[in-house]
Amino acid sequence: MLGREGATLSTQTALLSANYLTKKLSEHYPILYRGRNDKVAHECILDLRPIKADTGITEVDFAKRLMDYGFHAPTMSFPVAGTFMIEPTESEPLSELDRFIDALIAIKRETKKVKSGQWPADNNPLVNAPHTQRDLINWDRPYSIEQGLFPTKSALDSKFWPSVNRIDDVYGDRNLNCGCPSPEEYR
Repeated sequence: MLGREGATLSTQTALLSANYLTKKLSEHYPILYRGRNDKVAHECILDLRPIKADTGITEVDFAKRLMDYGFHAPTMSFPVAGTFMIEPTESEPLSELDRFIDALIAIKRETKKVKSGQWPADNNPLVNAPHTQRDLINWDRPYSIEQGLFPTKSALDSKFWPSVNRIDDVYGDRNLNCGCPSPEEYR
């Protein structure tokens, strides 16, 4: 059990971590819902809507691309559509927070390549993410394998290999296919 002191320290660490993310990412992304002294509570909400309006790159593209950097996406579109709600826990080490910050900054740079036309809007690492091992067999992208699969040095050590490329999330949400036994079978 944490006890009073452990719970207090956990809360303080989560608050500090969220504000650390806010400070580092605010140079690159608008941050929503700051309070007094420009601070956030235990969560940092990145506004991705301006990037979508500017480039067509969506919060889903960001979420899928984070897989190539070795991360699971934070909460999308809650409490505001088109945002990421990042809630670092008290157990995240500074090195992992920095790695996550670096990934989000790198992804922002990638959106600029789409905007400038360096990468096609419909065929770039963001809209093609996540990249799988199968992609290696017949690489036919206008960017390198390294840019797609290992966008940072840390991705070499933390690569997450999804078994499939992008799925239709909306279809899946609306057409749940559960492999669980029916409630009747439990009776």
